[in-house]
Amino acid sequence: MESYLFSDHFDLVTPDGAITRIKRLDPLTLEVEVAIAGISPAYLGFSIDKAKILFNLKSTLAQLGVNGLLQELELEPPSRTARARIHLAAIGSLAQQMLGLLEPGAYIGKLFAADDRRRVRDPEYLSRMFGRSDYYGRPLLSLGGMQGSKDLILEKVDGRTVAYLAVQDGSLSYDPSIQGLLPTLAKALHHPEIPLRDILKLSQKWTPGAARSIKEGELLLVRTLPLHIRTVFGRVVDNLLPKGYHHTTASILQPDTTASGDIYELFGSSDKELSDIPLEFYTLEPHREHVFFADRDQLKACLEDVQSLFKAFDTAPAPLHFRTAIFVVKGEQLLHLTPQDWIAREPRLNDFPGLIHPDRQAYMAERYIEEQPDYPFLKAIQDGLITSEGILLTRYFPSPLMKRMLLSDPVLRCLKGIYFEYPSLSYGDFFSHEDRSFLLDLAKFAIPVYWVDQTTQKILQYIPKPEKDSGMFVPLPQIQTFLKATAFGIYGSNLIAGNFEQELTLLLKGIQEMRSRMQHPLLSKDTPIALVTGGGPGVMEVGNRVAKSLGILSCANIADFRGKKNAVVNEQRQNAYIDAKMTYRLDRLVERQAEFNLDFPIFLMGGYGTDFEFGLEELRRKIGSSPTPVLLFGTPDYWKQKITTRFQCNLASGTIQGSEWVSNCFYCVQTAAQGLQVYIQFFSGTLPLGKNGPVFDAGFATPSL
Repeated sequence: MESYLFSDHFDLVTPDGAITRIKRLDPLTLEVEVAIAGISPAYLGFSIDKAKILFNLKSTLAQLGVNGLLQELELEPPSRTARARIHLAAIGSLAQQMLGLLEPGAYIGKLFAADDRRRVRDPEYLSRMFGRSDYYGRPLLSLGGMQGSKDLILEKVDGRTVAYLAVQDGSLSYDPSIQGLLPTLAKALHHPEIPLRDILKLSQKWTPGAARSIKEGELLLVRTLPLHIRTVFGRVVDNLLPKGYHHTTASILQPDTTASGDIYELFGSSDKELSDIPLEFYTLEPHREHVFFADRDQLKACLEDVQSLFKAFDTAPAPLHFRTAIFVVKGEQLLHLTPQDWIAREPRLNDFPGLIHPDRQAYMAERYIEEQPDYPFLKAIQDGLITSEGILLTRYFPSPLMKRMLLSDPVLRCLKGIYFEYPSLSYGDFFSHEDRSFLLDLAKFAIPVYWVDQTTQKILQYIPKPEKDSGMFVPLPQIQTFLKATAFGIYGSNLIAGNFEQELTLLLKGIQEMRSRMQHPLLSKDTPIALVTGGGPGVMEVGNRVAKSLGILSCANIADFRGKKNAVVNEQRQNAYIDAKMTYRLDRLVERQAEFNLDFPIFLMGGYGTDFEFGLEELRRKIGSSPTPVLLFGTPDYWKQKITTRFQCNLASGTIQGSEWVSNCFYCVQTAAQGLQVYIQFFSGTLPLGKNGPVFDAGFATPSL
């Protein structure tokens, strides 16, 4: 898989071959042996019937009247070489002189694999490229310029797409200076990097209105508007030419030139004037077709099918700790992936020396990047070897060190989604701080990121919360709900579930019913609600379970509390009632808490973690411009023990002077009815909340019902 990404050649053609031996058969014919080396391992000629392999002569020779016919071919896949026996025939005196100048070492042409499976059959495949350009602004398919598609006629003939290129009125011939140029051209053939067609044009002259008929033993050079093809190979269809006409074996138009196809060389015998040149087409490798993601209907359908994505990841090669990646550009490719299609990398431990050794740090970071399995695909996109838009499948979420490549301009144009199976090789389901920052960067640059989540058996997309520097992975059908939702949240013990479930059910049902009669920015018939917890057991599980049972978006910010040696925290399993989620490593608890972004927190009995969360929500109300009420479920005595002593100590010492009003944001309730009454007053604008509200000596209010 990896080898073709660095190939300079398409899989239907070989590099140019050079003459190794010359034998003259008669005054007009040479027999030459041609050796071809450095063939791409992906070359299809190694696997198809040899009868379908053509020798494509250099157009420079063809325009001088030389024709090349393949007589015998030997292919050597292990050494990636080929040897061909070719008959070079002269059409006219100019070609006869050129044959006499050819020597061993001259590069005269290449092999083309005319694989029937790659023949373009539907004109729609080509016509959708009209008016489109590649990364550099060059037309993908046009005749005569970017907007020249009206001059390109596409028809379906014998089950294949054929383009008829109108021949211009006139023909080409050579002025006498060509005689002195032939020895130079013969020498230049030893250097395939020299563009000879441009040199040849110096001695060509165009005669408008000249006859376009053909006589035996003469060469007819005609011209069309320049054909721009970046997405396919073109081939002159000899049997669709008028009777008596034949095209030379320089019949293949390659997709790596910007204006090929303006001169055609014909021979034969006919009094009928030539009016057009028929071309058939062969597709490139899917990743080089310049195909837009919007045109990949099958791929988009596959991505909407959850099981097709899980099956695709099942084909990633073992063992599980290997990093793997594959760039997918079409649905058929996704549906038929094999382990050999993926690039796999064994992980290596890398200790970066840090900025005290900047040169070593830069070198090791670069080496680390090149060891990533997604690197070859991203590099191929940057180098123009991948031109079709597609998606990246990767077993583990890409390293943040790949940011430079993933956010480069060429990759942004090609990459239409990242799908991963696990957030981290070392930490499993838990993202690092750098990962979450990277997710935000990808979202800002419009690269969607999807978690093919084994836990929920769903596809989750990373969605930033509006006006927040954080987000969650959300099931695809619930993205709009997440974006619009008002967030209620549950804080409490992971050890004690309590008898809260019935009251929470009534509370959330009441809020749902309240939506229909409220016109508040945070609650109305057009505003869905979501419930957020820490994702663990205890009251968190109760909260997520109730939300899910009521059809409320069930969310969680999940921390890595897995047991470690000498750990002093309780391991918390993830509960089974979570729709949307974000994960955090243990050293980022403060950031995790800050990213709850709750509009309406609800506190239950809890320990140190709950105390910490209470303090942050208290501080958020102090510094926030629009405070919202916080419900404290439980007895007043319990919350007095938690809150009152601290509040009164701060009050007496003067350390919260001017902020005493924060106490009116907290309401101790024992029933859902009490909680709903608080919310009704808030949404109707009658709750005494904020700087102008009362101060409660207990640090919270106890509403009566």
